[in-house]
Amino acid sequence: MKLLLLGSGGREHALAWKISQSSILEALFIAPGNAGTKQFGKNVNISPMNFEEIKVFVLEKNIDMVVVGPEEPLVCGIHDFFLQDELLCEIPVIGPQKYAAQLEGSKDFAKEFMQRHNIPTAKYASFTKENLNEGIAYLEKMNPPFVLKADGLAAGKGVLILDSLEEAKLELYQMLADQKFGKASQKVVVEQFLKGIELSVFVLTDGDSFKILPEAKDYKRIGEQDTGLNTGGMGAVSPVPFAQGTFLDKVTNQIIIPTIKGLKNDKIPYKGFIFFGLINVKGEPYVIEYNCRMGDPETEVVIPRLKSDILDLFEGIATNTLSERDIQFFDQSAATVMMVSGGYPEKYSSGKSIYGLNSVIDSLVFHAGTSADGPSINTSGGRVLAVTSYGKNIEAALAKSYENIQKISFDNAYYRKDIGFDLI
Repeated sequence: MKLLLLGSGGREHALAWKISQSSILEALFIAPGNAGTKQFGKNVNISPMNFEEIKVFVLEKNIDMVVVGPEEPLVCGIHDFFLQDELLCEIPVIGPQKYAAQLEGSKDFAKEFMQRHNIPTAKYASFTKENLNEGIAYLEKMNPPFVLKADGLAAGKGVLILDSLEEAKLELYQMLADQKFGKASQKVVVEQFLKGIELSVFVLTDGDSFKILPEAKDYKRIGEQDTGLNTGGMGAVSPVPFAQGTFLDKVTNQIIIPTIKGLKNDKIPYKGFIFFGLINVKGEPYVIEYNCRMGDPETEVVIPRLKSDILDLFEGIATNTLSERDIQFFDQSAATVMMVSGGYPEKYSSGKSIYGLNSVIDSLVFHAGTSADGPSINTSGGRVLAVTSYGKNIEAALAKSYENIQKISFDNAYYRKDIGFDLI
């Protein structure tokens, strides 16, 4: 099988690493990829958002399947682009069509879907510029903290949690009237704050059946003890100790099954990953958000724990035979720690030389924001590298990642030294 993987982050490096191990792979191309992905396939300088260039490449190379890593091409309809083109329509795309991708692309769409199918989530109401005053009145009836979510994609920056009513009113005004997040905040979801521990659960689905992947917990804040600004994720661990047994049964029966059935009842075809952003509130799971792709850095711990051939599973999705495919996992724990550029998630410099990658032993290093300049590898993003290790438990896996992270250096590198602190 000749496969094209779209994306350039740590998630795509982990997927490329796993896909390259498949017995049915003939050739792997990654568009655009990074300095790490080229070890497992051929990087192609095409943006995942340039559908026309992707079409030319797919036809030229006789690509058999396209796997979409990031959310933006899915929300913008790359799957539909393939289905509507007579030359591309037989080529399977792993990732949902545009309408289904609204589960991530529109918070309001996701909330309405959950309400319609009795899937546990926080109470909410949605507002636009036209009924801004109603939004202010709604906030006045709520107890703090106040949760405001831009309806559309805002690169992970569109969710605000505020303690002060005055601040919440001001932010709602700025989001709606001043378009603080551009088009993403033309509509804003105001929701009840849920107090608990967050985790991520992932499934693969062909629209009829599904397979549950290992769960993970990621750490979003830049500072230790979960302080400071939100980031794309500073590390992750899998499995999550509290997400076993009864709790996981509740997730399956109250959230996963109703979601798959709900999509089917609503006649929304879905082929690909569903990411459930959950919160455990006193032993009860609630959905905070859906994503229509794998998470990052969660992929860097979930995919290494997958024992099965991932292309066999993707083939099951493409042919609606996922229920017949076997899925197995490694028992070991996995932990990843993210090395980031100093200053991230605000202003940071790129183009710094990375040293020590060849001295890492017994850990996987997934590249998130790197570029190759001849033999040297440089930083090219805020989140630069994810150092992933296996262990008999989370503590052992983390110890190995931290041991190896000390062998890697680049100017002004930063990483959190307390990943997994709340679970150990």
